[in-house]
Amino acid sequence: MLDLTYTAPAPKVIAGAKEDWELVIGMEVHAQVSSNAKLFSGASTRFGAEPNANVAFVDAAMPGMLPVINEFCVAQAVRTGLGLKAAINLFSAFDRKNYFYPDLPQGYQISQLYHPIVGEGEILVDMGPGVGRMVRIERIHLEQDAGKSVHDMDPNMSFVDLNRTGVALMEIVSRPDIRGPEEAAAYIVKLRQILRYLGTCDGNMQNGNLRADVNVSVCRPGQYEKYQETQDFSHLGTRCEIKNMNSMRFIQQAIDYEARRQIAILEDGGSIDQETRLYDADKGETRSMRSKEEAHDYRYFPCPDLLPLEIEQGWVDDIAASLPELPDAKKARFVGDYGLSEYDASVLTAEVESADFFEKVAAVGEDGKLAANWVINELFGRLKKEDHDITESPVSPEQLGGIIKLITKGDISGKIAKDLFEIVYTEGGTPAEIVEARGMKQVTDTGAIEAAVDEVIAANPAQVEKAKANPKLAGWFVGQVMKATGGKANPKAVNELVAKKLAQ
Repeated sequence: MLDLTYTAPAPKVIAGAKEDWELVIGMEVHAQVSSNAKLFSGASTRFGAEPNANVAFVDAAMPGMLPVINEFCVAQAVRTGLGLKAAINLFSAFDRKNYFYPDLPQGYQISQLYHPIVGEGEILVDMGPGVGRMVRIERIHLEQDAGKSVHDMDPNMSFVDLNRTGVALMEIVSRPDIRGPEEAAAYIVKLRQILRYLGTCDGNMQNGNLRADVNVSVCRPGQYEKYQETQDFSHLGTRCEIKNMNSMRFIQQAIDYEARRQIAILEDGGSIDQETRLYDADKGETRSMRSKEEAHDYRYFPCPDLLPLEIEQGWVDDIAASLPELPDAKKARFVGDYGLSEYDASVLTAEVESADFFEKVAAVGEDGKLAANWVINELFGRLKKEDHDITESPVSPEQLGGIIKLITKGDISGKIAKDLFEIVYTEGGTPAEIVEARGMKQVTDTGAIEAAVDEVIAANPAQVEKAKANPKLAGWFVGQVMKATGGKANPKAVNELVAKKLAQ
């Protein structure tokens, strides 16, 4: 496997009114576990159900109802940890995080503060060919989601939908290693990509299945390096948390606004209050939500209804053995095995469905580089224009591979291939059969091509003299021959014969 090395990007520097500042960002991502049932009950996790249709007695906090751990959700968390090269803790435990909220019937959330299921890991965030940021993962813990309050159905009352209550979440906490708004968005993109490859979270941000809390602070140049040397947070500024972000664009806008807000306060002689803030997309600004709570404010204590979670190394090893090829490894293999550029490999591995589609095309077409070119430029371009994704492609891998195979065999030219692609895209059919039935096969008979070349040369003596004086004009003859043969002549053969004839 090819080893792709990266250099770290420079941190984002923001010029204040008096001096320069650097950004420091950490992320807490809540990823909904892909599972059919909730973390502690058998209720469905199906999105879009009627309000309060997916609620078990334990979700509604009925008296005497006890939680029962969903083993599959635990396996999904372990799978995620392994995919992020993280330590798996064979001993973990659940705690109660006590706070009142209308859509949290128990009056507490079952989470993992003291003993999370997953320990330290890492994610390499791609920032362009040869450039990447290694972001350390501090921990991943399992917890239950809260429900949803609905305020716009009645002018006088609010309603509560408990369908999400108890749905399993993985909270993936990073170290403050991210150094700019673009990096923060790229981190979410990369994390989402890995989770989708693993099948542990569908990454649907629109439905709230992946959302991020963004911790933002600013510091003077050089201070971050001191923090890295000592891991002493006193070298960094006071952070503010921006809650529940579910848009890459808004994440970047919120970070930029929040950084400039903090810089203005600091340069005016003030200090930053550690707090939780919300981003108002309409106004393009963050606003205070509440002061940042510490762990003791939630009165955490071990959940008395759940025994500590003890798992066996053999079970973890079995999960590790079932992991798919992950994006970085797949990208490196595409570069090494197919000779693709790092950029093309990145585009093709962005989604697991796209990578699988490409590999099937390359297998049928027997030319990886040509397959990549057609998948990215022709197919992806057409799908994007029509607002479709690869799963909705009217052209199958076998059909596109068939077109490429006809090109590599010399049966059709690149121009004919584009016409053929249009037919297959709009009408369907087998490429080889279409070429045969519609007489689209490329003319490779050198005798027939030579006759066409001779005819064009004989009909244009003045142009011949110009081409002999300036060989670059030979392309005009090639175009005329291709036109005369309806674009079916082998372009390579035409170029060779034109050059030969003009040299005589």
